[in-house]
Amino acid sequence: MNNPKKSFHESSFGELACTVVDGSDQPWLPVILCHGYGAPGDDLVGLTDYLIAKLGDAAKAVRFVYPVAPGDLADQGMPGGRAWWPLNMASLQQLLQTSQFDQLHDQTPPGIEAASGQLVSVVQSVLNNMPADPPESAGSSAMGGEAGRPYVLGGFSQGAMVTMNTALTGDIPPPDVLVQFSGTLVCGPQWIEAASKSGSGRLKATRVLQSHGSQDQILPFSSAATLADTLHEDALEWEFRAFQGPHTIEAGTLDHLAQWILDLTDRK
Repeated sequence: MNNPKKSFHESSFGELACTVVDGSDQPWLPVILCHGYGAPGDDLVGLTDYLIAKLGDAAKAVRFVYPVAPGDLADQGMPGGRAWWPLNMASLQQLLQTSQFDQLHDQTPPGIEAASGQLVSVVQSVLNNMPADPPESAGSSAMGGEAGRPYVLGGFSQGAMVTMNTALTGDIPPPDVLVQFSGTLVCGPQWIEAASKSGSGRLKATRVLQSHGSQDQILPFSSAATLADTLHEDALEWEFRAFQGPHTIEAGTLDHLAQWILDLTDRK
C-alpha cells in the first residue's frame, strides 16, 4: 500500500484563514476541525499525521481544514492565542469550583452566533471548492444524510461548542459526522429545538462522536454527560467516549474518528 503524499498549505475559506492538509492532489472528503480557546490557529494540525496513519490509503480522499478563530488574544497576554468568542475564565472557574457550571447550559454565550456565522462561511466555501467530486458510492444519502458531498465537522473545547452550534443552526447541510472533543452544553433551548426530530431534526442523519475526560478541570465531565443525555436520541448515532484524563483529546477517540472517516470513504 502506498502512503498518501501530504500537501500542506495556508489558505482562506470564507471569512477565516485556515491551515489545509490534503491527503493527495484530488481529495473529495472535507474534515474540518476547530481549535479551542487560547490556542494558536494551527493547534490541531498535529492530529493530521496520526489520522493519516490510521486511514492509510483512504487518506488520499481527505482534505483536512483547520480554521483560525477570529478573536486575537494578544492584548490579554496570550500572543498567538485565538478565540471563537471572548471568555471570562475567572468566572468560569468560579462556577466550576462551586458546582454551578450547569447555569451556563441554557445561556447563549455572547459572540457564539457571530463566530458560527463565520464558520458557516468556511464550511460553505470548503464544500464548494473541493478539488474532486466524491465517487457515487460515497454520496451522503447512502447513510440517510442529505444528498451531496459528505463531510466531517468538529472541534475541541470552545471549538466543539461552535461546531455544534453551527451544525444545528447554520445555513449548511448537517455534517455526516460531528466531532465533540471535550465540549459542553450551551444554547440549550436553541440546540434542543434544532436537534429535535419533531423540530428541525438537524442531527437525524448525523453520527456524533463525543469524548470527555473524567478529570477535566476546565469543562466539567457532568456537563458533557448532560450534552449527550439531552441530544443523543435525536442523532443518527451518538458515541460518547469517557476516558480517564484531563481536558485533552485521547488517542482512542482519534482511532474512532478515523474509523468513521473510513466509513465515509468506503460506502458501497
